[in-house]
Amino acid sequence: MIRRPTHPHPVSGAAVERVRTDGLGADDAGRLAELIALLADPVRLRVLFALVAVDELCVGDVALALGITDDQSSYALRQLRAARLVATRRAGRVVHYRLADGFPHALLEHCLRELLAIATRKDPA
Repeated sequence: MIRRPTHPHPVSGAAVERVRTDGLGADDAGRLAELIALLADPVRLRVLFALVAVDELCVGDVALALGITDDQSSYALRQLRAARLVATRRAGRVVHYRLADGFPHALLEHCLRELLAIATRKDPA
């Protein structure tokens, strides 16, 4: 069943136009959704927070710090690198991972901690 509006549209032509010009485009929304899905994994999210805390870590150090396997660490870092969220530096046989240039360290930590606080807040009864 198709619902018909009870009033003519647009109600606010200026608001509609502002959303069209200033809103998030479909391509950007798709890319952002992919990044949010990437961050939805607890291991990848913990890896990013670890790299916010220190400048660089190798696969083994990430695994040790987070209490995960080397395979989990390697896989998470590979995905984050493919998304261009982390960069690498090779020192002999060891690859060090760091947050990509321009990565919003403080913004990530602040926003995600605030979202966590909102999500864990008890509803007033």
